[in-house]
Parts: sequence; structure tokens; C-alpha cells
Amino acid sequence: MLDGPEAQDNLFRDDPRNHKLENIPQSLVRATLRLEFPPTYVVVGMYRFFTDRSLYTPAWDKCRHATRRGAIVGTVWAVLTFGVQRKFIQIFLANSPRVTGLSDSTIFGYSPPFSLPTYAAVLLVGSQITYILRFFLARNMHIARTRAWSQTVASRAKGPDFWQPYVEEWDNPPVIPSEPFWEKLVKRWLGGWIGLFVVRRVILFPFNFYPFVGILVSAAIKSLRTARNLHRPYFEAKKMSKEQIAVFMEERRWDYLQFGFVAALLEGIPIVGLIFTISNRVGAAMWAHDLEKRQHFVASQKQLDRAAHKPQ
Repeated sequence: MLDGPEAQDNLFRDDPRNHKLENIPQSLVRATLRLEFPPTYVVVGMYRFFTDRSLYTPAWDKCRHATRRGAIVGTVWAVLTFGVQRKFIQIFLANSPRVTGLSDSTIFGYSPPFSLPTYAAVLLVGSQITYILRFFLARNMHIARTRAWSQTVASRAKGPDFWQPYVEEWDNPPVIPSEPFWEKLVKRWLGGWIGLFVVRRVILFPFNFYPFVGILVSAAIKSLRTARNLHRPYFEAKKMSKEQIAVFMEERRWDYLQFGFVAALLEGIPIVGLIFTISNRVGAAMWAHDLEKRQHFVASQKQLDRAAHKPQ
């Protein structure tokens, strides 16, 4: 039975659309097929992280003590505040059913198999426990994610020289207009932790009363930012400028939106989402590996074209 990178490759079957691969060398066929649907790399990251001892063991060893401390504090917080928060939500729903479309026991007239105040309170307290765990784990989680990326790349037997300078793949790349000062200022504030706190705790608060809707809306809002952050080590390894990153992501905007949405969706799950912040980094490294292989192919093709058109 295969394991490691070979097992990851076997997760994908040959696509019948082979007519798209006629000009692709055999070594790039599987990578090209995987690039057709980037969310598969999230699945790849989960598979690799949960089955590869060289990935999950160092991560747990680094985070176990902080996790225990955070779990103790989070449990105490949940025991002391769950009833109060549930009562607050119950009062909120009772006083604003016309605004939210909800009542104490129905969603737009439909009776779910659980109590809405209880569901909303569980989700709210779970998010708070996640923040408590994140506080205790902040430094160690950063180290664990960095190691997960490095170990994933190393498992492919690739060194620093594998990441070559950026090569433009499009004949007519999109033009990215420069941002005005006010737009940069807005992005700086809304893109930081203050902006995320306002979005998640104020703007998205009413959505938390709808089962699963809040997580979906939050993932959609954070999709592009999540994908960019997950590929930050890739851009840094290639020493790409801000302009090159903007063009690269714009050319693959739909790919980054899909990948970022699924990754943010998993990371948004209370408590266990912290684990996916590491497995998503593994998946992002696998995606970066395939993107870089394509960059090498395009670079070699352009070199051959220049040689062919070089005057004798």
C-alpha cells in the first residue's frame, strides 16, 4: 500500500478530458488535472496531515501544552457563561422575529429538530472558546504551520532552488489598476484583525442564528484573503513583487476563490477549525508545488520559442 506523496497522487483518477492535455508532458498530466479544481488540495491537505506522522506529530508536540491550558480556560468560560448567553439570545429572538425571520422555535415558519437559542448559544460559545485557544496557541500555531509547509515541500524532495523567478503565463496579462489612497486605507483597516472582528462579531452576528448560514457567509467573505495568506510562503519563496502577486492571483481569481472558500469554511468551524489551519497549509503547499511545476514548463517553452525565433 502506498503512502505519502504517492498515495496523494492516487486520490485523483485520470480525467477523460485528455484532449486538453495534448501539449502537456507526461510528468505534468496529473498536476494539470489537479489544477482544474483547486478545492481538491484542501482534501489533499487533510489526507496528508492526518495520515503522515511526520506532519501531525511535530504539530501536536508543539501545541499540546498550550492546547490543554486553553481548553481548561475555555471549559470554565463555557460553564460560567453558557446559560447567560443562551438567555440573551432567547430574549433577542423573542423581541425581533420580524427582523430576523426567526422565533424561539421556528425559522421562517419551519420547526427545526433543535432549539434555536441553544444552537446559537453553542455556536457563539464555541467561537469564544476558539478565540481563547487561539490566544494560547498563537505563537505555537504559527510555528506548526510553518513547519507543516516546509515538511510538505521537503517530502517532494524539493529544495530552495526549486522556486524559480516568476514567469508570466498569459500572452495578454490583466492590467491591475493602482489603488487610490482611500481604498488602501479601507483595506488596511478592514483587512486586519480589527476589521475581521467587526465583520464577524457585528455584521455577521445576526447570521449566526440561521443554522450554518453564518459560517458560509463568513467563508465567502474571507475566501480570497484566506487563499492569499495560505500562499504567502509561495510568493515569498519566488520573491514576487506585489504587482506580480496581484496579476498572478487575478489570472487565477476563480481558483483562489474556490480554494479560499473551502479552506475558510473548514477553518471557520468552532474549535476543530484550528486543526484545519495547519492542514490547509499542507494543501496550499501541494497546490504551490503543482503551480511551480507549471511555471517551470512555461519557462522552458518560452526559452525554446526564443531560441527558435533567434536570428541566425
